Amino acid sequence: MDPVRNPFAPGAGSPPPELAGRSKIIDDANIALQRILIGRHSQSQMLLGLRGTGKTVLLNAIERLADSHRHATSFIEAPEDQSLQTLLYPKIHQVLRHFSGIEAAKAYAYSAMRSLQSFASVFKISIGDVSLSVDPEPGNADSGFLEYDLGDLFVRVGEAAKAANSAWTLLIDEVQYLSNDGLSALIVAIHRVNQRQLPIIFFGAGLPQLAALSGEAKSYAERLFAYPHIGALDEEAAIDAITQPIKGEGCEISDEAVGAILRKTECYPYFLQEWGYQSWNIAQSSPISADDVEGASGPALHRLDEGFFKVRFDRLTPKERKYVSAMASLGRGPYKAAEVADAMGENPKSLGPCRASIIHKGMIYSPSYGDIDFTVPMFDQFMRRMEEKK
Repeated sequence: MDPVRNPFAPGAGSPPPELAGRSKIIDDANIALQRILIGRHSQSQMLLGLRGTGKTVLLNAIERLADSHRHATSFIEAPEDQSLQTLLYPKIHQVLRHFSGIEAAKAYAYSAMRSLQSFASVFKISIGDVSLSVDPEPGNADSGFLEYDLGDLFVRVGEAAKAANSAWTLLIDEVQYLSNDGLSALIVAIHRVNQRQLPIIFFGAGLPQLAALSGEAKSYAERLFAYPHIGALDEEAAIDAITQPIKGEGCEISDEAVGAILRKTECYPYFLQEWGYQSWNIAQSSPISADDVEGASGPALHRLDEGFFKVRFDRLTPKERKYVSAMASLGRGPYKAAEVADAMGENPKSLGPCRASIIHKGMIYSPSYGDIDFTVPMFDQFMRRMEEKK
């Protein structure tokens, strides 16, 4: 099979050739993006799921939809070490420059620029060559209290968007990495523009603990946002994700081969792409067979182990690696924290800081009280392969 024509695209955030099983989320987002243009709000969305389930792909698809509806868009990936205000400043500056080019919105964009200048001054934000040649507006977005000031700033941006007969779509990936203050301020700001019926809509994505973090930040977050769960695909969607790209290239894959891929990947989108990619390259001719899929497993696992899994494992300290190794030794999760401590021969309370650090790094989460599990599907299998190699 010609590797140049390989239709599969395993990679972080790479759009798959067939976005299978996600039509409800895309349709809901499309409706929300259009409603906000006529002054009718729908809930903003927080996409929740494990690593490799396609949350970033969905955010990118929603951004393209927003662009098609003439929204101004801002896409941010939240790192662990930057404040929300630092991340937002250059994006809002870019949006306001866009709105300032629309005659009906010039005055509102100028007012919002002054608000942004106040915001930047009080939080001491300075980003490279991004600078504002306007005076700050005293009394607006300059209290130094992020919840108040971000709300003021969002209102001004929303007024400029409304005057431009447009909207602003803010998309943030890895929302769980925002600080508690940042997440709380973001929720308050979205709530405030909703109350004012201003055309700003938010789409976020993060790990499963994000729903609890949002609720802890502000109790009304559960009503402000929809929380679609992004998990493994159902069987029908997983079959489409494999077969449709292959058929699109005029080739075939046997039913036995498709079944083998589904079993090996547990229908997780990223792994489907990896096995599809390697199976195509292994196959000498169409149709791709079950033997081809079996032959593809070695290269697929090698790429996953050296990339998808290892890049996350390498972020852990030696103590944290022992902790996740103890989790994996217990089989498949979720795991009781007390059982992990027993496997390590340590007191559960003494492991609290270690566990909290691994959660903060986005490697594990708590699906329910007293339980923990990996945020990366099949990570327990990777850990056991690592142990076998020692």
